Amino acid sequence: MARMTDEEADALDDLWTRTTPEIDTGKPGFLTRKGFSMVSLDPVTAAYLQAKTAISNHSPSEIIGELVRKELAASTH
Repeated sequence: MARMTDEEADALDDLWTRTTPEIDTGKPGFLTRKGFSMVSLDPVTAAYLQAKTAISNHSPSEIIGELVRKELAASTH
């Protein structure tokens, strides 16, 4: 990949300083879902989720949902 010249870097810096980037693409994304709330995870939980997502085709929210449903099912019996 070619490196930017000083002039190109200055022009890009000026562009980003003067303009606000548009982040609304019209497509709902992970952070635009209704009801989304940011949570903080302890290191063990974060590592578990990363490992599970690496070996499965599931997102972290799907894994958490599965764990919650199992917990709810276990508590009703």
